[in-house]
Amino acid sequence: MAAKAFVYIVRCADNTLYTGWTTDVERRVRTHNAGRGAQYTRRRMPVELVYLEPQPSRADAMRREAAIKRWPRKRKLALAHPSPARKRRRS
Repeated sequence: MAAKAFVYIVRCADNTLYTGWTTDVERRVRTHNAGRGAQYTRRRMPVELVYLEPQPSRADAMRREAAIKRWPRKRKLALAHPSPARKRRRS
């Protein structure tokens, strides 16, 4: 089944992280970098996509986004940059 929505994390120019959801990842990152995205990212451009997770529906994406936003920064970074041992386990 093709993903209908995505949860994403971008790293801002000031090294902070922003989590969001979208149905079109490339368009959303372009929007953030054009200064028309979230208010948070407008002051912290440019942004770089560091994590992308497909979701079966918009509702699932919104729930996952809300869950990830409650996580501490360290956990978000681990999601965006898994350790080599963790990558091997997924394979």
